[in-house]
Amino acid sequence: MSDKDDTTGKDATMTEQKDAGTDMGTPENVEDTLTIGETDGDRDLDFILDIPLEISVELGRTRMLINDLLQLGQGSVVELKKSAGDPMEIFVNGKLFARGEAVVVNEKFGVRLTDIVSPAERVKSLG
Repeated sequence: MSDKDDTTGKDATMTEQKDAGTDMGTPENVEDTLTIGETDGDRDLDFILDIPLEISVELGRTRMLINDLLQLGQGSVVELKKSAGDPMEIFVNGKLFARGEAVVVNEKFGVRLTDIVSPAERVKSLG
């Protein structure tokens, strides 16, 4: 009778250990360590997709002397070299990425992309 109690006690202990996740051959939370269909490349891509970028839109440019700059005051108008209908340039981290036209979205300025710069043109714009 005591032999039977010992066997039942061992079986019960093994069952408790498996329920507690103490089996050393298998991770406790399989879902946390591996998602079906997910590869290391997917994780790397997710990391890259979370990198913030600075987007800026340039209305136009001009050059002026320091003396002329010092004469500017409230209400002064600075003439730009671009014409009114010319597309604006969109920069990503300071590099030309696209061109577009100004739009209003929910009472804020926006840009509708009209042309994405080709890779060859991007290289050329690097100088």
